[in-house]
Amino acid sequence: MKLRFIVVALLPYSTAHAEPRYTQNDFGGVGLLQTPTARMAPAGELSLNANRTAPNTRYSLSLQPLDWLEGTFRYTSVTNRRYGPEALSGSQSNKDKAVDVKARLWQESHWLPEVAVGFRDVGGTGLFSSEYFVANKRYNNLDFSLGIAWGYLGNRGDFKNPLSYIGDSYTDRRSNNSAGDVNTDMYFKGPPSLFGGVSYQTPWDPLSLKIELEGNDYKHEPQNNNQVQDSPINIGAVYKLNDSVDLSVGWERGNTALFGITLHTNFVSRKAPVKTYDPPAESLHAKAPTTPLNQVDWAAISKKLESNAGYKVQRIAQRDDELMVYGEQTKYFYEAKGVGRASRILDNTASDNIQWFTLVNKRYDMPVAEISVPRATFRDVINNHQDLVDLHRTTEMNRAVPHVETTLYQTQPKPFTYGFGLGYQQNIGGPDNFLLYQVTGYVEGQYRFATDTWASGGVSVNLLNNYDNFKYDAPSGLPRVRTDLRKYATTSDVTMPAMQLNHAEKLDQDLYGMIYGGYLEQMYAGVGGEILYRPMGERWAIGADLNYVRQRDFNQGFGLRDYRTVTGNITTYTKLPFDLDGAVSIGRYLARDWGTTIDISREFSNGVKFGGWVTRTTASAEEFGEGSFDKGIYISIPFDEMMSVSTRGRANIVWAPLTRDGGARLNRQYSLHAMTDGRNKDAFYENFEKITE
Repeated sequence: MKLRFIVVALLPYSTAHAEPRYTQNDFGGVGLLQTPTARMAPAGELSLNANRTAPNTRYSLSLQPLDWLEGTFRYTSVTNRRYGPEALSGSQSNKDKAVDVKARLWQESHWLPEVAVGFRDVGGTGLFSSEYFVANKRYNNLDFSLGIAWGYLGNRGDFKNPLSYIGDSYTDRRSNNSAGDVNTDMYFKGPPSLFGGVSYQTPWDPLSLKIELEGNDYKHEPQNNNQVQDSPINIGAVYKLNDSVDLSVGWERGNTALFGITLHTNFVSRKAPVKTYDPPAESLHAKAPTTPLNQVDWAAISKKLESNAGYKVQRIAQRDDELMVYGEQTKYFYEAKGVGRASRILDNTASDNIQWFTLVNKRYDMPVAEISVPRATFRDVINNHQDLVDLHRTTEMNRAVPHVETTLYQTQPKPFTYGFGLGYQQNIGGPDNFLLYQVTGYVEGQYRFATDTWASGGVSVNLLNNYDNFKYDAPSGLPRVRTDLRKYATTSDVTMPAMQLNHAEKLDQDLYGMIYGGYLEQMYAGVGGEILYRPMGERWAIGADLNYVRQRDFNQGFGLRDYRTVTGNITTYTKLPFDLDGAVSIGRYLARDWGTTIDISREFSNGVKFGGWVTRTTASAEEFGEGSFDKGIYISIPFDEMMSVSTRGRANIVWAPLTRDGGARLNRQYSLHAMTDGRNKDAFYENFEKITE
C-alpha cells in the first residue's frame, strides 16, 4: 500500500519529466513485471537478464533485430523441482528452455495506441506457453498498457474465449507434451484473461516505477507447482545504475519478492572504442612527388601499405593514369578505411600524372572487387575543400577484371603464418550441469604452397573445464552424427580440431570455386568442393557444396571411425524486405536425412548480425527426439566493435536449445560466400565516411 501511495503522490510531477524508459520484464523482453507491453527497444538492442521470483530463476537474452520485432531466448530454473535422477543430475534444479517472439502491429499515433502480438515459449518445452495482444498509450511520464492473454499469462480465465464463436476447438486448451515443437494448434485456445498496468518515469532520472494486474492465478502451474497468490497486483521499481546496467526489485503475488539485473547495449547507437593502438593515418603532402614511378622504392611502399593500410600487397601496377594495388585486406574491418589510408600513402608517393588509385581486393588470389578513388577529389575532401558526398559519388566499386598494365612491383609472400590464443566453449542447460565449459589454448597455422593453394590447421590443448560432470548422451533414433558430442569433448586433452588442404579459384567474372580435403572439423574428415555464383552489385547469390565425409575418432587425432556419408546443399542467398538477409539451403544432411534450412538474419551497418535458423528434414519427430526439429539463433559481433585496435575477426555466439542428429550440417572452415563479402557494395557505401579516418 505504501508503494502504491508513492506512485500516486508522484503523479502531479509527471508532466515535468522525460518519457518512460523501456525496461525488461521478468521473462525477458520489454514489459512491466510478469506481463509484456507493446513497446519495443530500439533496433540493435541486446539485453541479458537475470531475475529471481521464487520458486523460479530466469536467465534470458533479448534481441531487437528490427524496430518492430523482438525475440527472447530463456532458461528458467525451477528451483523446487529436480532435473532428473540424482545419479545423473545430482541436486540440479529443473531447467526449462523457451523462445519468445513479439511483433508490433502498428505504432502509436495521437489517438490510437501502439499494438503488438506476442507468443511465449513457442520453441521450448511449452510449460509457460502463452499468446497475447497488448496495447500501450503514453500520457506524459506515464505509459499505460492493456492486453488479453491465452495460456500461461491468462491462466486465471476471466471469461469465455471470444474465438469460441468461430469454433468449439477454441474452448479448451490441451496440454502440450511435445518439448521443443511449435504447437500452432494450441494458439489462442482456452479462456483468456485481461492484464495491464502502468510504468512511471519519476523526476529522478535513474528511477522508474511499475504496477500491473496480471492474468495468471498460479493455480495451474507447470509440474504441479502451484503457488499461493495473495494479490494479482504486482509492484516494482527499476534503478538505472548506468547506461548498461538496470537493477530491478518488486513485490509479486502479494507475498513474494523480485530481484533482477539487466545488462544491455545497443549495437546501432553505441560507439566503438577509439582505435588508440592503430597507427595514425598519413598526412597528405602539400605537393605531389616528382619521382618517376619506375624509380620509386615500391618494396618500402608495400611495407607501409601493410602496416598502415592493412593491405598485404601482391602486386603494384600502372595503367595509363591509374595506379593499381593488388592485395588482401588483413587489418581493417571497414573496407573504406583501408582504401582511404592506402590512398593517402599512394598520394604521397605517385607523381602528378596519376589521377586514380585502384585497390584490387583479393582473397586467396581470387579477385573479388576493385575500388577506384579519384585522386583530386580525395585530396580536396581530406583538405576540407569538398564535401564527402562528392567523393562518395565519384568513387567506383566494380568487379575485378584483367587489365593491360605495366607491373611496377611484385612481392614474394611469406609462405607460413601462424597464431595462438585462448579458446572457450560451453554447453548450457543440460541434465549434467547447467553450465559445462572448457577453456583451451590453441596454436594454428597456414602454409601457402601458392597464393591460391594452402594448408591450414591447428592444435588445441585443454587448460580448464568441468567435464567431470559431463555424463549424459542424448538418445537418438538416427545415426549418432552429433549426439556423441560428450565423447569428442572429453576423450583427449590434446586435439586437432582441423587440418586440411584447400584450393580456391575465380572461374569466371562472377563465378568462384573451391576444393578441400583433410580433417575438416572436430567430428569429420573427408573431401569436398563448393561453387558460388555471385554477380557484382547484386543482392543475391547461389551456391552449392558437396562433401564425402567419414567420422573421426573421439580423440580428434588422425584415426577414423566407420560411419561415412555424402552430404551437401544448394543454397540461395538474397536480400529481403526490412533489411533482412535470407539463405535457403536444400540438401542432404549428416544423418542421411534430406531437408531444408531457412536462415534469416539482420546485419547492421557496423557488421553486427542477429540471426536464427530452422531446419526441417525427412527425419520424423520421433526419430529426431526432444525438440522435433533443429533450430537456433546466433549473434556475430566484429571484434572491431569491442577493441581499441582494428581487426577483421569476429566473435560468433551460437545458441541451440538441443543438440540432436537430425538436420546436422558439416561445419566447414571456409565459405565462398564469406570469402567474397568484399562484393557487398551496401556495406562499403554505408560506411563510406571511414575513408577519411
